[in-house]
Amino acid sequence: MAVITVFNQKGGVGKTTTCLNLAAALAMGQRHPIALDLDPQGHLSSACGLKDATLSDAGMDAFFRLSTPLAKLLRDTPAGWQIVSSSLGLSKIDALYGSDPKAATLLKKGLSADLALTGAPILIDCCPMLGVLTLNALLASDRVLIPVSADFLSLQGVHLLDSALNVLEVKLKRTFERRIVVTRFDSRRKLSYEIFDKLRDRYGSVVCNTRISENVALATSPMYGKDVFAHAPHSPGAADYKALTGELINSGFFEERVAV
Repeated sequence: MAVITVFNQKGGVGKTTTCLNLAAALAMGQRHPIALDLDPQGHLSSACGLKDATLSDAGMDAFFRLSTPLAKLLRDTPAGWQIVSSSLGLSKIDALYGSDPKAATLLKKGLSADLALTGAPILIDCCPMLGVLTLNALLASDRVLIPVSADFLSLQGVHLLDSALNVLEVKLKRTFERRIVVTRFDSRRKLSYEIFDKLRDRYGSVVCNTRISENVALATSPMYGKDVFAHAPHSPGAADYKALTGELINSGFFEERVAV
């Protein structure tokens, strides 16, 4: 079981889009992924085509508040992968557990107890803030995937996020293996290439070769409750996420981390 957190403290960078389409691509490759929606806004839960996906007491909110096992909260998506959905009740988790230092390990324990035997890759979609929910995701994860849109503010944001992860590594005495994927890449704009080059200069091979192009199909598919492969299978967006999934698979990003 490999656990991947998809996270960036900046909104609008394609975090949920990346989680949605990686899950779909992995399902197409018979890898049977599981997604956890830890964003109280529930965008991933809505985008994957489930009806009433964000009802309270039916997803991650029930796990944190009622200790409902994750295995009992899994729902099948139309695309063939499974999800534990989100709801607005998740927005109260920081207030509920904010003063409890043990709260950050709840998800790690829950995954080990309920989903470890599935062997499925697990993708966690996080809200754009470093609170109790995101700390749960990071502590439960093997790796972190950081989507960064091809603009100047996102470039600054990824530097701040990288620094925050470095501080957490020292405090938690562990490392976060990470990859950066450039999203909303516009080949007509010189700035897109400059952002990609600057990221490569600073982070080297941590930056994925595959870039996700700015694409209408990626923006519209969630409105229909579909991933880009179901909505527009021949679009550039579908080609990009297929390539990104292949690159990450070939690099071992979805393989279970071996303890040393």
